[in-house]
Order: sequence, then structure tokens, then C-alpha cells
Amino acid sequence: MPRTSNEPRPISAESRTILFLTVFIHLLGFGIIIPLLPYYAETYGATGLTVGLLTTSFSFSQFVFAPFWGRLSDRVGRRPILIGSLLLTGVSYLVYAAAGSLALLFASRILAGVAGAVLSTAQAYVADTTTPENRTKGMGLIGAAFGMGFIFGPAIGGVLSRWGFAAPAYASASLALAAAVFAFLRLPESLPREARAGAAARRSRTTLREALARPAVGTVLGLFFVATLCFSGMETILALFCQRFYGWGPHEIGYLFAYVGVVAASMQLGIVGALARRFGERALVRAGLALMGAAFVTAALVPPLALFLLVMGAIAVASGLMTPSLSGLISIATPADEQGGILGVYQSLGSLARAAGPFLGGLAFDVVSPGAPLWMAGIGLGLAALFAAKLPRRSAPTDRSTS
Repeated sequence: MPRTSNEPRPISAESRTILFLTVFIHLLGFGIIIPLLPYYAETYGATGLTVGLLTTSFSFSQFVFAPFWGRLSDRVGRRPILIGSLLLTGVSYLVYAAAGSLALLFASRILAGVAGAVLSTAQAYVADTTTPENRTKGMGLIGAAFGMGFIFGPAIGGVLSRWGFAAPAYASASLALAAAVFAFLRLPESLPREARAGAAARRSRTTLREALARPAVGTVLGLFFVATLCFSGMETILALFCQRFYGWGPHEIGYLFAYVGVVAASMQLGIVGALARRFGERALVRAGLALMGAAFVTAALVPPLALFLLVMGAIAVASGLMTPSLSGLISIATPADEQGGILGVYQSLGSLARAAGPFLGGLAFDVVSPGAPLWMAGIGLGLAALFAAKLPRRSAPTDRSTS
């Protein structure tokens, strides 16, 4: 029988590897560059505010372009968007390496943000090629690639920076361009032609307001925004918190982030898929929110170091449970011809949260107390866990053509 537009096209092991590498290289390059960015910017006279704006320009570009790339991939397919994003990423790092002014440095970060907004397209590729039962496992692959890029990137950047600030950027550009060639040669298209034709004919664009108005989708979007806001606020002040209460420096913080990243990536690579099939995504989201909220509040109490490390491990486990489960739920609740658009809105909200979270976390640290960002986030996550009762159980989305 002919394959329908809603029937997943199975993904081969090779395609899964290429998709993993695409996301991993995007985040690896980001991880290589971001710890060095403040020092590089200072060579051109940047102030603290300027460095902050450089980071914000990246997140804001992702916020703007994630829905655009997602909707475009619904019409033209996932493959050209993924390949194009790798090419644009390579160009952004070449601009970064050759930057002779702050203006060019800003241009490089904006280009990198535009290219990095393609994560929703990678998630849509997974949605095209997995059944609802395996959707969360597939989303875990993307989450693991995301996390591992952050784990290995800073270490590689630190080693390469011995040869100057341009060397890490040239390495990142080479990786991105090599991945683009590899994807061009070996990555197949995942979205059936019929689905692309349907999306092109419809020519509608799903706005954030329309997405929030859909009961299942709106609930997932709200929970994702709150969880990302709280987590990014914690990330921002964690080094200062540990420096004040545990006497840690940059090396210890680096090891801590690597520890959290490895645990979260391990959860997403294999364990979360089996748990989702056994208990369902809704249960995993509620458990993740509750566990992360309790861990944040416990960390704010400045427990003994051994317990603090266990708490950080619990945060990593909670993230590994929650992140792919939310992605899986929103994909399952979305028709096949809107996967890119809705997931683009989803990632756009994440970028907005990552832009606002650090500001709010830093403000609470300075104005209220050093532990305030943690216990405030913990309370917010606990309330979100209660609200997560509104999440739908796993069910296939309604196709627009038959609704």
C-alpha cells in the first residue's frame, strides 16, 4: 500500500547518526566559542553590558527565526534547512575568526543565532520518522546531542585558545562545513512530498497566540517556558553561588557542569525512551518538574558538599526526564503538516526563556539573596508540576485534512 503523509518513514541508523551529528556540531561550536567570547570581546573594548548584549543577540535571533525555519521546513522539507543551517553556521564562525571590530563580532553571533534556530527542524525530522510510542526516545537523541555539545565544547575551546581566539572559531567552522557536506551526501529527506505540498498549499502560519489556544499544545508550551526560565536562571548564578558557599573556582564549576551534562545526556540517550513507554510522557514531566523543584530548594539551603553534588545529579536526572518528554508530547499533539511550525514556536519560547532567565536570576541574586534564584525557581517548578496534571495522555494528533 502507498505510504500516507501521516505515516512515519523509518529512520536508518546512518540517518540517525547524521542527525545527531548535525545538532551536536551546532552545540559543540557554540560551546567552544561561548566561554571565550567575553575575553575576545574585551580585546575590542567591550564592557560587561556589551558582552551581555552579544549573548542576548544570539538568543534573540533564535527567538525570531525558530518559527520561520520550522514553517519553511514544512513546505520545502527538513533536509535543505538542516544543510543550509550548517553552511550558515560555518560562515558565522569564519566571520567570528576574522572579526576586527565589535560590529563584526555582533554580526557573527547574530548569524550563529539564526543558524542555531534550526533545532526545531531537527525535532521535526524525528517526528517524521518515529511513531508516537517512540517519539520521546527520538527527541531524547536530540537532547543528548544538545547536552554533549555543551559538555565537550568548552574543553575543546580551552585547548585551542592557546593558539589565539581565532583558532577555536576556525575549528568550529571546519566541523560545521564538513557536516554540511556529509549531510548533503548521506542525509535523506524525511518529510513526504504529499505533506510538503499540503503545507505549501495551506500557506497559513501558526502564531504563538494560536498555538497557546490549543489546549494540549498550549499547556506544553507554558510548562516548557517555565522550566527553561528556571533552569537558565540557575545556570547563570550557579558559579557565583558555589564560589560564595563552597569556595569553588572555574575548574570546579567546569567539572560540575560536565557532571550534570553527562548524567542528563545519559538519561536522554536510552533510559527516557523506555520510561516513556512504561509510564507515559505526562508522568515523566510531572516527576521531572517535582524532582527539579525539590532539588533547587534543597540546593538553596546550602547543604554539605556531598549532598549538594547528589542534588545536582537529581537536577540532571529531572532534566533528562522532562526535556524529551515535553518535546515528544507537543509533537504527538501536532498534525504532520505542522510539525516544523509548532516545534519552531516551541523552540522560540525556549530562546525567550533563556534570554530572560539569566537576567531574572542575576537580579534575584543581587537584590534578594544568593539562594533566592534557586528557591524561587523551586517553588515555580513545584507549581508547574501541579499544573502538569492538565497534560494530555499520549494520543495521535488529529489530521487537519480530516478535522
